[in-house]
Amino acid sequence: MKKYYAESIGTFAMVFCGTGAMTINEITNGSISHVGVAIVWGLIVMAMIYAFGDISGAHFNPAVSIGFAITKKFSWKEVPKYAFAQLIGAVLASGLLWFLFPESQFLGETVPADRFPPYKAAILEFILTFFLMLVIINVSTGSKEIGTMAGIAIGGVILLEAMLAGPMTKASMNPVRSIAPALFTGNFQYLWLYISAPILGAITAAYSSKLVKD
Repeated sequence: MKKYYAESIGTFAMVFCGTGAMTINEITNGSISHVGVAIVWGLIVMAMIYAFGDISGAHFNPAVSIGFAITKKFSWKEVPKYAFAQLIGAVLASGLLWFLFPESQFLGETVPADRFPPYKAAILEFILTFFLMLVIINVSTGSKEIGTMAGIAIGGVILLEAMLAGPMTKASMNPVRSIAPALFTGNFQYLWLYISAPILGAITAAYSSKLVKD
């Protein structure tokens, strides 16, 4: 059970801090800024990897769990259990933000930018998750992100991609991170792309990794 608790706590922390920064930025009219939000995402992911990497592998993302299963570094039987634990953590985080900041309209939800077509947002989310999963696979040991520099590498990629694509898609790369705020805002219009694109990106990265790594 320890690994499931670790996944829930780590995902809770990630969603609470990441979407929390977006929420506070919203209700304070940009006091944190886009750059600040991206930094928060990168730092919290890095911190949680170092905190829980040797316990659960610090996936915090069903797409990552699926990617590891494809590369045979993780059991397929564990994927639904991890996904459920991750979803619980994410929903609890969004619920707490909803309670703390009722004036927020978005709670860090993921929607494409105005005049940015959903299919382009899906392509961008696919590419972002593809690069993220490639990095994760190549810096991890088995399904464990416990390398000395793994947290910095993965957190750095999250920061970079949030900085790059945040204004266009909110740079989710994580189905549960997108599902959780939607449950409280009621905006499910674009949820399909934030579930399918990251999973497809991680799957593609997992198969592509075999071209460069045994």
